[in-house]
Amino acid sequence: MSEQPSRRNFVKTSGLVAASGAALSSSIAGKAHAGGSDEIRIALVGCGGRGRGAAENLFKSGGNVKLVAVADAFPKGCSDAIRLLSRRYADMMDVPEDRMFSGLDAYKQAIDVDCDLVVIATPPAFKPQQFEYAVEKGRHIFCEKPVASDAPGVRRFMAAVRESKKKNLLVGIGLQRRHENQYKETIARIHDGAIGDVIAQRVYWNGGGIWWRSPQEAAGRLGPDQELTEMAFQCFNWYHFNWLCGDQICEQHIHNLDVGCWVKGEYPVECNGMGGGEMRMDGDRSKSQIFDHTFCEYTFADGTKMFSQGRHLKGSWTHVGEAVHGSNGTANPAGEIMGPNAFKFAGERQRGHQQEQNDLVATLAKGDIYNEGEYGAKSTFTAILGREACYSGKIIKWDELLENGRDLCPDIDNLTLDSEVPESARKGADGLYKVPEPGKYSPFA
Repeated sequence: MSEQPSRRNFVKTSGLVAASGAALSSSIAGKAHAGGSDEIRIALVGCGGRGRGAAENLFKSGGNVKLVAVADAFPKGCSDAIRLLSRRYADMMDVPEDRMFSGLDAYKQAIDVDCDLVVIATPPAFKPQQFEYAVEKGRHIFCEKPVASDAPGVRRFMAAVRESKKKNLLVGIGLQRRHENQYKETIARIHDGAIGDVIAQRVYWNGGGIWWRSPQEAAGRLGPDQELTEMAFQCFNWYHFNWLCGDQICEQHIHNLDVGCWVKGEYPVECNGMGGGEMRMDGDRSKSQIFDHTFCEYTFADGTKMFSQGRHLKGSWTHVGEAVHGSNGTANPAGEIMGPNAFKFAGERQRGHQQEQNDLVATLAKGDIYNEGEYGAKSTFTAILGREACYSGKIIKWDELLENGRDLCPDIDNLTLDSEVPESARKGADGLYKVPEPGKYSPFA
């Protein structure tokens, strides 16, 4: 008779040892499961490209994992995910039709399935309520970044993080650079004084643009008896609406802002910024309401600065990365230090999306946990602070915004695909979406 613990007993005891920031190699992940740990059952909430990607990374982690439930706003999101993932990973999937759930409240049904790990890969606006529910149900969680789109969402997420710690739940956040050896070793050297005092940083996410989906494409995601509403259209085109995505600075540039705060070892106390959206969708505001460029000056408590550029513009200079200026040298946190203590990372450069799942599965298989929820929330709020500074054209204080920042969707817990969209996301009589106007926009409730 096997002496291995039952899967449910494993789940109950997996939080007994905390391994904060654990970073185990893919080979260890394989060995951990080869040693006989029980199966890790996964519920996937959000079946778009990032959700499917996270599932695939989990399948490739070397662990004994199985996908047992999926949820998505749209029926076709669920069916597409099962079809695409089954091509290569059918033996790691057990998702019959009655464990495929759709709708804006479908996350509850998926999380209620007998599972150990919940993967949340939905638009940022919905993550706080989904994370909160997963914590309530005692699930381990991997949540993609950013974890919210406004200050009330961040507060809600942080409250749930506190509960997750009380319950000894593993919480992974999709800020994958934190799991890459090239970043970890370089930043450790910076913290050890390799470039002296950090006096300034520059962080960038300048790219060419993002997708946009037509109403016809959105309609194709619905069930046979569903009509395309404005809510359904916006949820499928979520990157183009502030309340859903938090704008480009939150959705993509958060990675670089997170690195800057990691290097500094703290978060900014205030920010001023500027930006606009003149070229987004060739200036067609009947399709999108987010900015296409932002520039922020973040200030830390000691007066040092972090300068941030975020942009989507075809034909422009593209660059995604970070630079650190110290009193005794400079650094690229992705693997190089210049100056008297010169260093160039010579090890294996890890791919963060895969490594973060290797680390997660290996840690659970050992019966350990780590919790990345706090820095996930604070890095998200750093991005929100920058966005609100750019939207308003004013200097915004961290504490004031966190306490009094506006709620972009006050009724989010009660939304369905037939609900009216938030007031800020409604088209005007001219058929155009509202765009924040610096000098007029208020970031406060």
